[in-house]
Amino acid sequence: MIDIVNQINATHREIGNQAVAAGAGRSLLLRRTYDASIEDVWSACTDPDRISRWLAPVEGDLRLGGTFQLKDNAGGEILRCEKPHLIKVTWASGEGMLTEVEVRLAPGGDGGTVLELEHAAPAGIVDEMVRTYGPDTTIGIGGGWDLTLLGLDLFLRGVTFDPATYGDTPEVKEFATAGCHAWGPAVQAAWGTGDDDIAAAVAFAVQHFAPGPGRDGNG
Repeated sequence: MIDIVNQINATHREIGNQAVAAGAGRSLLLRRTYDASIEDVWSACTDPDRISRWLAPVEGDLRLGGTFQLKDNAGGEILRCEKPHLIKVTWASGEGMLTEVEVRLAPGGDGGTVLELEHAAPAGIVDEMVRTYGPDTTIGIGGGWDLTLLGLDLFLRGVTFDPATYGDTPEVKEFATAGCHAWGPAVQAAWGTGDDDIAAAVAFAVQHFAPGPGRDGNG
């Protein structure tokens, strides 16, 4: 069983300004502490066999300057790899916009590890998309990273699950829904979105993880 409230509250969420190779950036920043050593968390995030057990199977030339591809997910180039503290990659899904993901690890209290994940994209493009279409895509991406960090926590605690299907379970859908709602205030603070618009954006993002009646013509 997943303690949804504690899992949601374990993560700090904010919209940051992490730069990208092209210049100014806008980023999603997530921070949480894991009850595992920094060496264990680093291994879970970099060892291909372990990655496949909580995220997705990964292929490629997994070294600095090499490339990677997660099955049915994103791929990119490994830009930085500084064991056991930092890994940075480019991140692209299909023909989508090239973005960058940086994972930072630091020792936490009682032998734990603080993990920060920052997913950055060109600021001008992100801001224009939010102005034109609203922030629901940003919230949805944040919710996806919430699921990723949950999966890592389950794996580090010895829980066995199939990362390709665990998002279909009712409790994980409930967690994802709560995650989208948790991103609402962070997104609203960044762009000053009105209450009604942020509520609609959260509801739209939730539909990606927990589709309800009416979105596909049924009900």
